[in-house]
Amino acid sequence: MKEVHFDVRGMSCAACSARVEKAAESVAGTEGVAVNLLKNSMVCSVDDTKADAVIAAVEKAVADAGYEALCREEGKTAKGSENELQAAADAETRQLKIRLYTSVVLCVILMAVAMGPMAGLAVPAFLDPRVSPVSAALTQLLLTIPVVALNFKFFRQGTKGLIHGAPNMDTLVAIGAGASLLFGIFALYRMVFALEAGDAAQTMHYAHNLYFDSAAMILTLITVGKYFEARAKGKTTAAVSALLKLVPETAVVMRNGTEVTVKAADIVAGDTVVLKTGERIPVDGVVIEGTATVDESAMTGESLPVAKAAGDSLSGATLMTSGRLLMRAVRVGDETALAQIIRLVDEATSGKAPVARLADKVSAYFVPAVIGIAFVTAAVWLVCGYSWEFAATCAVSVLVISCPCALGLATPTAIMVGTGRGAAEGLLFKSAEVIEKTRSVTTVILDKTGTVTEGRPALTDIVPLAGQNADEVLTLAASVEVLSEHPLAKAVAGAAKEKNLALLKAEAFTQAPGRVEALVSGRKIALGNVSVLDDTEAQKLSPALEKLADEGKTALVVVAGGKPLAVLAVADAVKPESHQAIAALKARGLKVRIVTGDNARTAAAVARAVGLTAADVTAQVLPADKERIVRELQADGETVLMVGDGINDAPALTRADIGMAIGAGTDVAVESADIVLVRSRLTDVAAAYDLSAAVMRNIKENLFWAFFYNAVGIPVAAGVFYLWLGWTLNPMIAAAAMSMSSVSVVSNALRLRGWKRAADLAVTVKAQTKERPEPQKEQQPETPCDVELIVEGMHCPHCSGRVEKALAATAGVTKAEVDLAKKTALVWGSASAETLKAAVVAAGYTVSSTTTKKKEIKMTTYVLTVNGMHCTHCSGSVQKALSAVAGVTKAAVDLESKKATVEGEGVNPEALKAAVTDAGFEVADIRSE
Repeated sequence: MKEVHFDVRGMSCAACSARVEKAAESVAGTEGVAVNLLKNSMVCSVDDTKADAVIAAVEKAVADAGYEALCREEGKTAKGSENELQAAADAETRQLKIRLYTSVVLCVILMAVAMGPMAGLAVPAFLDPRVSPVSAALTQLLLTIPVVALNFKFFRQGTKGLIHGAPNMDTLVAIGAGASLLFGIFALYRMVFALEAGDAAQTMHYAHNLYFDSAAMILTLITVGKYFEARAKGKTTAAVSALLKLVPETAVVMRNGTEVTVKAADIVAGDTVVLKTGERIPVDGVVIEGTATVDESAMTGESLPVAKAAGDSLSGATLMTSGRLLMRAVRVGDETALAQIIRLVDEATSGKAPVARLADKVSAYFVPAVIGIAFVTAAVWLVCGYSWEFAATCAVSVLVISCPCALGLATPTAIMVGTGRGAAEGLLFKSAEVIEKTRSVTTVILDKTGTVTEGRPALTDIVPLAGQNADEVLTLAASVEVLSEHPLAKAVAGAAKEKNLALLKAEAFTQAPGRVEALVSGRKIALGNVSVLDDTEAQKLSPALEKLADEGKTALVVVAGGKPLAVLAVADAVKPESHQAIAALKARGLKVRIVTGDNARTAAAVARAVGLTAADVTAQVLPADKERIVRELQADGETVLMVGDGINDAPALTRADIGMAIGAGTDVAVESADIVLVRSRLTDVAAAYDLSAAVMRNIKENLFWAFFYNAVGIPVAAGVFYLWLGWTLNPMIAAAAMSMSSVSVVSNALRLRGWKRAADLAVTVKAQTKERPEPQKEQQPETPCDVELIVEGMHCPHCSGRVEKALAATAGVTKAEVDLAKKTALVWGSASAETLKAAVVAAGYTVSSTTTKKKEIKMTTYVLTVNGMHCTHCSGSVQKALSAVAGVTKAAVDLESKKATVEGEGVNPEALKAAVTDAGFEVADIRSE
């Protein structure tokens, strides 16, 4: 089966989406149809052997239902698709805005004519229904017609839905507003007949019951709601839109040895991309030349820049903070990590959560039921002897207060905002169903290697024996181990490299199970397990070796000439956040277990380190055993979440109710999982659980409000409480309530944009160090800055970069540094605090305070004798040239004496001389005073 996405046009409420979904499902060869009202989209799986025919049939079925479905183009980039959707949404909002403003102006005039005289407002006699009822009525009709024309979409869509047997929200609005309009026209004719018959009482009766104002206000108030709803919907995708904006529009690539600027979308795999300080990286690739630091916070969440050099990988959308690199493009277009994140978010928001099915079922029958209730309402009041004007008012109020939109928007808005917020936090949910199921998890199974631990061995202990020097022993050991490819050997060699130890030449290297040997400086050095020792030495070292084994560490004995020199311990270190993450899961009432293929001793040591007991660990298991353990827990009634990162975790990830993959894991694990933790932090497991709970809580609030609103509003509009409490509802008030119900649901969902991870999941950022030369940085002066500014409004490295760029470009500034975390900007140079503040404000940020530093200034005065000056223009040119020299604070030129006096700090006399010469004059003499 092949998954196909459609853009659907013409939907206005949940009844519409239900109708479209039913039409698509009726086509043979389709499965898993899901329509998203919020995104005006549909996704379904089609038989790939006859995909074209099925797609055409789906488009026809949807068209026959009264809507339009267009299959999206294959190969379109995520950014291009998102930009098109955003452009369409913006165009719709602009159109709604024009309709709204025009309708409001006309309605204000209409209300003034219809109700002004009753409110004591002075109006011309021909507009006063008490003086000239027919002309006043005609004027109201003429003002109503443009409002109807502007909002005729409701009538067109509503009628289309009715004709196709699928009435929707537009049908309710069309019937309600249309009934009011038709009644007004009918009343106008009755007024004319009554006036001709000389029946003044009948004429005035209908003059006060025209309902033209109700028709216009119903349409206008519904448009108000639609406008605010459209604006609110636009904010639901803010998180994904923010990710898209991280990708630069252009990039510089090498073509035939020349730097050429091209569109980022035109970069192909294999291109050499030139990256400079302050630029965003356009695609994923590998460094082939240069050194730099890169801010990877957009992808990893780590705020500290990471050093990069040849051979390192780079991710698109990350920021170059210093240095210059040449990168070979590896993954471009929809293959980049960012594009895959956006694709996953899009797929998650295109599906439906099981909780939405109830709303869908109700929505399918909601509009027909409301129309039926409206007719029953009118009939009951007429039978009870009330006027048909009263009966019609109640029926129209029932039609326009009923809101299927709130039901349709309750789930997708929360899913959309929650998924986007998760993406911003590095939590990628692959479907709406996963978001719902995650909060019902009862047991969490963690793989050990790469999930709870770092996934790579590292040297943890050096225990010298008999007065040996630790560094000397490590040098001997590393000199041998550097020749081996074993992971433990790499850990020892890596530790020596970190300490910058100079290795010795090793000869006659041999390797056997459990040991390696070589000659180093004429000494036979052996490393390995206890097999490198004789029985006596092994017995002596047994307590130390047992202790290390209990701690989950692998002991390596270093032997020289048969004599043990030291014991080295290597272990897969526990991640710094693992204890915190597991404590957070337990605090949420979840059971936590570690399942690993490692030996029981090591697994138990890791469990102790993260706050678990031996009973919480299952060790020495095969991949099939992990899957079996998940099945056994599920059979006991547990809802299982499995977290892993390797190929051997894939069966268990697939079997679990929720599979969660560490983002840095294998492709197989990521593909098998339901949730991907992009930033590879174990604390994100609890964060995903919390976000799922927040989203589901929000959905329930939305559904409750949607059902409650209709359950209360419809009876009130029908006049159920009229006989006891005298309550009735004007159709205009009903229309306003209908509009605000949808807006309130979307606004409630938008609260999820402010979701933050709990305090016990706070991330402590640690510097990432790599053994490689740091990029060359310009030597900065050690003198304190001249001005310090506190800058508000910076939220990311892009913001701080803009502020720093704006300050550095200010005249008189020699250096500027911005600290995003401290919100400070330090500036060196002669620019004033006010000038710097203005530069920051112009860049779009605010300055809450400025501090001018007081420094001991050593001023120097130089006097120059300048030849070649003949007029004030000449002396002005010399003065301007001297003032521009670095460090000069004051420059004065006397044309008569041919002297120029310069004052400044750290002024270079040669620079003064060069400035005058460049201006076209000659310095005959220069001296300091």
